[in-house]
Amino acid sequence: QVQLVESGGGLVQAGGSLRLSCVASGTIFNINAMGWYRRAPGKQRELVAGITSGGNTNYADSVKGRFTISRDNAKNTVYLQMNSLKPEDTVVYYCNARVATTYMDYVSARYLEVWGQGTLVTVSS
Repeated sequence: QVQLVESGGGLVQAGGSLRLSCVASGTIFNINAMGWYRRAPGKQRELVAGITSGGNTNYADSVKGRFTISRDNAKNTVYLQMNSLKPEDTVVYYCNARVATTYMDYVSARYLEVWGQGTLVTVSS
């Protein structure tokens, strides 16, 4: 089993910053892509930022220039640095990882899709 645990959410004023962390634990041989998603009420889930095992990143247009995703492969951890936060960034953020639990899964490109429980970010105006 693999678990993702997020932390770092909270209440911040508009223009402020927060840093989210997500740690993967359990039976892990390799973690492929990792990312952060969010879903506002009544809307579809949105990819906020993603990062490959090689460090390539991509961002939603709404957060480009404000958010930065990074990862520490040795610690099985992904981060999301959020700057210049806006009230419309208020939502639950979910961590996602594609995990190979064995060598055979890794060489066969069989990855589990794992989700965290979410962490709430609230930006006040």
